[in-house]
Amino acid sequence: MSLTQPSRSTSLRILVWIFAAFVSASTFAQTQSMTVSRQKVTPDPDQENRLPLELRRLGWDQKIGDFLDLELTFADNEGNQRPLADYFDGERPVLLAPVYFECPMLCSLVLDGVVRGLKPLQFLPGQEFQVLAVSFDPGEDSDLAQKSLNTALARYGRPDDPSGWSFLTGSQDQIDQLMSSIGFKYEYNEETGEYGHAGGIVLLTPDGQISRYFYGVDYAPKELRLGFVEASQNQLGNLVDQVMLFCYQYDPMTGKYSKISMNIVRAGGILTVLALAFFIIKMLRAESRRAVPAQGAQ
Repeated sequence: MSLTQPSRSTSLRILVWIFAAFVSASTFAQTQSMTVSRQKVTPDPDQENRLPLELRRLGWDQKIGDFLDLELTFADNEGNQRPLADYFDGERPVLLAPVYFECPMLCSLVLDGVVRGLKPLQFLPGQEFQVLAVSFDPGEDSDLAQKSLNTALARYGRPDDPSGWSFLTGSQDQIDQLMSSIGFKYEYNEETGEYGHAGGIVLLTPDGQISRYFYGVDYAPKELRLGFVEASQNQLGNLVDQVMLFCYQYDPMTGKYSKISMNIVRAGGILTVLALAFFIIKMLRAESRRAVPAQGAQ
């Protein structure tokens, strides 16, 4: 009996020390991570000044955290005038793609990228989220919107509620306000009759707050899924998604999710502590079982 009790208390003290050291290190790392993540990301002026003048006027100004004016009105693909509020139900996040439907190249690539990115997901438009494609060309009408919508649905090729997809057109005033609110910069070229613009999409919360930007024309399903989970304020997704968000963090400079090395180390530390705790408890139980026959023999 005298040998068993000191061994048990010593093991427990070791476990407490290990856990306390891990928590202290984890708290310090988390504090440092939070400090970095709160730094505002701004463009590099020198890099921006090296760009051609026409390119400086295009692209994106990130406005994460800002809210859209949901009273802005656009025509849907059936020609009905509807406020943006109709597409934000307070429950489902919204994917917004600024495009114009007669764009000869980039906009079709953006919409194709949306379809490719959404197709492998278990989340479905009309159920877990909404898709909005909004034309920034005031000369386009609902017929063009409907044709573009039909093309997207055919390429998506999954059983789907069409109400989850909405392709909109609008007046210059409403377009200007919406594009300005999401930080999308574009320019009309009178010589070519086309628009100069960048590619990308925006994820918004169910109440119209800007959550995430994804740039270019290729949107990885994993990135979109994590973006939807965050935009839904964790109403979508499962435990695996929460683990992924613990190990990956959205990088506003790249518009992608990147690994957080410290969080991965932290997760490994948690598993190590749990394994040590399991091992110590198992040993204590084994010692207790050996001690009982010894006491009986005395």
